[in-house]
Amino acid sequence: MSGDESAACRGEQVEQTEREAAKQRLLDQAEADRIPAEEITRAVPDRRWRRGQH
Repeated sequence: MSGDESAACRGEQVEQTEREAAKQRLLDQAEADRIPAEEITRAVPDRRWRRGQH
């Protein structure tokens, strides 16, 4: 393997590592922004639905 080929392989490995790190950051951010199910179920009742039940 020539020096150029090994440098290219290293470059691809670095890109792969950076992509994985970026993906992990996005997943961490999404997890931080996620609304817990308990908060969703505590939502204000929809009056239209209630009216239809009477």
